[in-house]
Amino acid sequence: MRVVLADDERMVRTALRVILDAEPDLEVVGEAATGAEAVSVVRAQEPDVVLMDVRMPEIDGIRATEQILAGMARAPRIVVVTTFENDSYVYDALRVGAAGFLLKRAAAEELVSAVRLVARSDSLLYPAAVRGLAAEHARHRPPAAPPWVARLTDRESEVLRLVATGLTNAEIAERIGVGPATVKTHVAGVLAKLGARDRTQAVILAYESGFVRAG
Repeated sequence: MRVVLADDERMVRTALRVILDAEPDLEVVGEAATGAEAVSVVRAQEPDVVLMDVRMPEIDGIRATEQILAGMARAPRIVVVTTFENDSYVYDALRVGAAGFLLKRAAAEELVSAVRLVARSDSLLYPAAVRGLAAEHARHRPPAAPPWVARLTDRESEVLRLVATGLTNAEIAERIGVGPATVKTHVAGVLAKLGARDRTQAVILAYESGFVRAG
């Protein structure tokens, strides 16, 4: 898996590179010290995963994430790296399409596991934390049922609620008594109807619309 590191602190990038390059299935193929540089490096290298600091010069990690995802046919999975998990920057990055977030104090094994996990599309990275962020921000937004709610089939509605709990395709399949391939089809249908890039965005939209409620 090819990885790009975007952080304005050289020491942070060096530490991340040492950890990731030590793994046989991971390779750091580029680094960036600003948001604008991150966009250029990612477009040139076409990595599988980007570790993106949320606060950088020129443009921040949120805008860089937005530009990368909007401008690439084969966009990478982007993980925002932050000091505080309840940072509003993190939530904004998730809303525009980041696949998850990672705390800067995470242990080396957590970092490696996170990169591998987000490279797959059937799991949420730290689902409880994502749900917590989504639920907290949804409390400050009046729920408004969007058009996609009426377009979901009963089965798709059920699958979306289970995705919002953080279950993988295999776990959902076991819960509702169908095969994983069938769940994958349902998830794809849900994402298409929501206009969501991935499961993380689907969870955000589900909470913001009031389709899923905290508690």
